[in-house]
Amino acid sequence: MMKRIVSDFPFAFHITEHLWIPLSDGMRLAARMWLPDTAFTAAVPAILEYLPYRKRDGTRSRDQPMHGYFAGHGFAVLRVDMRGCGESDGLLADEYLLQEQQDALEVIDWISHQRWCSGQVGMMGKSWGGFNSLQLAARRPPALKAIIAVCSSDDRYSDDIHYKGGCLLNDNLWWGGIMLAYQSRPPDPALLGPSAHRQWLARLERMPFFPAIWLAHPLRDDYWRQGSIAEDWAAIQCPVLAVGGWADAYSNAVFRLMDNLQAPARAIIGPWAHVYPHDGTPEPAIGFLQQAVAWWDRWLKGKDNDAMNGSKIQAWINDSQPPSALRPSARGEWVGFDSGSASNIRSLSLYLDRGRLDIQPTAAASWLPVCSPQSHGLMGGEWMGTGILGESPPDQRIDDGQAVIFDGAPLAEPLSIFGRPLFHVRLKSDKPAAMLYVRLSDVSTDGAVNRVTHGWKNLAHLQGPDEKVPLIPGETVYVSLLLDGIGWRFAAGHRLRLSVATTFWPLVWPMPEEATLTLDLSSARLSMPVCDAPLSITGPAESAETAADTPLTVLSPGRVDRHLTYDVLADCWTAVTHAVGGVFGEGVYRLDEINTQVDHRVKRQLSIKNHDPLSARYRLTQSLKMGRKDWWTEADISLEMTSTLTHFIVQGRMKVSLNGKRVADKQWHQSVER
Repeated sequence: MMKRIVSDFPFAFHITEHLWIPLSDGMRLAARMWLPDTAFTAAVPAILEYLPYRKRDGTRSRDQPMHGYFAGHGFAVLRVDMRGCGESDGLLADEYLLQEQQDALEVIDWISHQRWCSGQVGMMGKSWGGFNSLQLAARRPPALKAIIAVCSSDDRYSDDIHYKGGCLLNDNLWWGGIMLAYQSRPPDPALLGPSAHRQWLARLERMPFFPAIWLAHPLRDDYWRQGSIAEDWAAIQCPVLAVGGWADAYSNAVFRLMDNLQAPARAIIGPWAHVYPHDGTPEPAIGFLQQAVAWWDRWLKGKDNDAMNGSKIQAWINDSQPPSALRPSARGEWVGFDSGSASNIRSLSLYLDRGRLDIQPTAAASWLPVCSPQSHGLMGGEWMGTGILGESPPDQRIDDGQAVIFDGAPLAEPLSIFGRPLFHVRLKSDKPAAMLYVRLSDVSTDGAVNRVTHGWKNLAHLQGPDEKVPLIPGETVYVSLLLDGIGWRFAAGHRLRLSVATTFWPLVWPMPEEATLTLDLSSARLSMPVCDAPLSITGPAESAETAADTPLTVLSPGRVDRHLTYDVLADCWTAVTHAVGGVFGEGVYRLDEINTQVDHRVKRQLSIKNHDPLSARYRLTQSLKMGRKDWWTEADISLEMTSTLTHFIVQGRMKVSLNGKRVADKQWHQSVER
């Protein structure tokens, strides 16, 4: 779907490339601003996007089309770099710190008191910016009147890039490496002059080793509770528009937000990955910026419009479709629901018997052992899609061959679900540490298997995510496991399949030992959130619009190469992903306005032997080159992770140069208790 570029706006505006926002401790944050030309004669509301990703040369390509659009509709927009990022003063010590929130409170107050601002401020963002929009809303600064949170979470432990279901995500290392690369870049001397070099060297010297910080908190302790707004829903009193995507990793939060927020709230869940919906892939993209303008008009300008009309949740329901790692578009329709748990949803119980998924429970106790090879999950796709082809899970028949499967009868008529399926079972383990993995799939009439949703759980967390209680081998325990939320319509003639496993590599780091779980099938039940007659709606599907694109020259298209190799003699699988052109497949490009070239390459290699969890090894290498004539910077970063029965071992090296001369060489080696 092509975006429509808008050039004729109600308001003319100008862009300030760089301005300073002073903080009370003497630090300054750097900002880029879009300001309607009329703002000094008639003050306007302001929108804040507050990120660590460099407004100068990091998010520039996406900022201009979006924030220019808002400015053209009569809003001041400030894209502010957090402390220690871009040209801002200081050091970024970690993500979502109280200092980050305190700085933002001062920024919001500063904005509201500028003579071009009406005193009404909104906050928005995707991912990190969605997290801190929710966090700042919970702090209730007087000037903050509404937020838009896209692809973000209310719970930093249960639904973020570090842990899921109490299990360590391998993306913890990936994200830690990406943050090292992002933070290795210098402030631009074209803006700061000679002080940019001194500030850069100070940051490099004090650079945190991000992946080890997060590894050191394997339970949901105070570290994760800080910044998790699920701790106190009532703290948020301003209106919230929450946006998610089924191909993203954060859609579960949308259900919780809609069920628990007491403030005015609306939600949109589309088929998209971790991108703004006007760039939405898989398609269809939507007119997200039009939706956002209506939201800001309602809550920042006081206009009586339709921003709160209609269904509380506008959701895309996927239709049955062939499985494919190459999915540029989705099949389905927009439907409406009144709440996160959806009042027009009923629970359908499906029961497990040997090889069968049935509406009738198994009469007598029937015990079934499950022990998956460590390589189960190779067809899992990415934990968090970023809109690049190759991320979605392909046909699941290979993974199903390494799991225990249960098939339902062919459906006599279509079956629609919306929400989070819930799996219950009694089981016992032969090891003190084990995980349970459950996958729900759509099996077509030709046998192709499309993953619908899945979930997993560290069984040492049965007493809660804040406590580790090892299993007693041979002792029966009760497990309740929520699968990820989804909207899906199974076609008539298709079958539902439930797959159960004990591993999920390379998305999840394995347990210390190979465990066998023995399930009591008489207790096993899948509760399905069925919507018999979903309310079809027009949906937010008008054509996407933006302001003019950022002037940019692509020097080399981005691509992501993916392949698997199997060493037959060693019984060892290796999964390799090689991305040329950044996390979002941007390619090698030049930002023409500032004559700055960016070239980011990342390679991941994850290997494991089928019956040896301690053979797991993750190697991550990346290079980030940036600059222009007489100012070329390059960071080469390598990370590696292994484990023992009791510890994670993570090490890394970062070499940084300017114009070919080494300016920093940092090494880390840490052992962290599991």
